[in-house]
Amino acid sequence: MPGTDRPLEGLHVVECASFVAGPTGGMTLAQLGADVVRIDPVGGGSDHLRWPVARDGESYYWASLNKGKRSVAVDMRSDEGRELVTALIAAPGEDRGVLIDNVVGRRWMSHEALVAKRPDLIHLRVQGYPDGRPAVDYTVNAEVGIPQITGTEEGGAPVNHVLPAWDLVTGLSVSTGVLAALHKRARTGEGAFIELALSDVALAGVANLGWLSEAEERGHERPRHGNHVYGSFGVDFATSDGQRVMVVALTEGQWSALRKVTGTEEVFAALEAALDADLTQESERYRLRETIAAILRPWFSARDLKQVSDELDAARVLWGRYQGMTDVVAAHRTGTHPILADMALPGSGDAAITARSPLRFDGEHGPAGRVPSLGRDTEEVLAEILGLGHAEIGGLQRRGVIAAS
Repeated sequence: MPGTDRPLEGLHVVECASFVAGPTGGMTLAQLGADVVRIDPVGGGSDHLRWPVARDGESYYWASLNKGKRSVAVDMRSDEGRELVTALIAAPGEDRGVLIDNVVGRRWMSHEALVAKRPDLIHLRVQGYPDGRPAVDYTVNAEVGIPQITGTEEGGAPVNHVLPAWDLVTGLSVSTGVLAALHKRARTGEGAFIELALSDVALAGVANLGWLSEAEERGHERPRHGNHVYGSFGVDFATSDGQRVMVVALTEGQWSALRKVTGTEEVFAALEAALDADLTQESERYRLRETIAAILRPWFSARDLKQVSDELDAARVLWGRYQGMTDVVAAHRTGTHPILADMALPGSGDAAITARSPLRFDGEHGPAGRVPSLGRDTEEVLAEILGLGHAEIGGLQRRGVIAAS
């Protein structure tokens, strides 16, 4: 494997985090070569068996988000367990002393307590709100207004987004924050305490897209438009064989390609003259979106998906097919998506589909990461990092501080 596939090799990170955001940050670093040691309670935390799960109850979710990490299971309610975790976090070494957590209310894991053990500690804490109150993606998404502008034009109840997008963005921000703090420590020798609130990530996202400014100027919510792209032209069309495609024309070139392939150039020229409109302008395509869609719809309904696909691709139209996840799986089985990989879940051997890093170094995604198993690496990590011998590890197992192997 080329060395560039693991640019963070030699970096050591301790992760004490559950659910999506923190583990995504640790996984991102692990896939880039960092040695990420994940700390879990003996028997697993609240997300260890979270859905979706395999037939035997093993969590696809937990396994995939924690691949590539080493797993240490410790009883953190015991004094000995807390001492072990603290020692792992504060272990000496130029490339150690990095912690990712989402822990609230544990005084022994406060930044003040930990930095007393290692002054140059890099500590990134994921929060719900900046004041420490809990939140999850689905609650902060509701609070920044996304469900109010999602759904059909008829409106009604808010429509939740099933993808935990803010969790995923927060996870990537975790890895960015860690790398920024490492750069600072390399220059100054100083550590860092970084707090990252999920609610702040969501607020930053909608603010940076200009959506809050728009709401203030208008004094009311943006209208719902179903599958229409807001502010431009883009909508779904049905083909003759019952499939659906999403077609988008953001640029003048994309709009020109769509008109040419559908043979509607003269129709739209006449429409522009009749309505005194300039459809080369994105805002005008948005204003007349329903009329444009009505003109284009017969072209799609007269062709099956294969014809639509071939003709749109040849014309370089921006489009995509609506698929189910079973279609994505089928494509993966033919080798269509190099980013996807298979791994066997521990114990049962059930197959799980996971992903390699989206970052391609010299054209390669790199490995997906080793299949995780709760507590599998406890003895190895304690021996390697803390120098504990067989007798000491055996004593910890007998006292229930760590899981028995």
